[in-house]
Amino acid sequence: MKRPPLEDVLSALADPTRRRVVELVGRKPRRASELADELGASRPAMSRHLRVLREAGILQEEADEEDGRAALLTIDRSAFTGLHDWLAEVESFWTDQLASFKSVAEARALSLAEEKSAPSRARKRAS
Repeated sequence: MKRPPLEDVLSALADPTRRRVVELVGRKPRRASELADELGASRPAMSRHLRVLREAGILQEEADEEDGRAALLTIDRSAFTGLHDWLAEVESFWTDQLASFKSVAEARALSLAEEKSAPSRARKRAS
């Protein structure tokens, strides 16, 4: 299956209710009515949330083996591949930047400590 655009995934996950749906469906496949009941949402509101998640490629429907009239919602994990890759890239950038900042800060702190101790050493030698 083709990976959905990152902006579609991020947009769909921007809503807290949709993130909660992803958490719940990630634990086990569920019917839309179960999700509506568990989240205290009306059926039409849940339907809109689920449509957004399906269109973003995050959710998919599978036939419910117990009830052929119902569909179970499952997570399409491939939707998260692009998000994971992007987050790893951002994390790598910030890890490098923070390591560089840490080196500069430590060097500066060492330099300041040496400057503070230099006058006291000069006084000790003079005595």
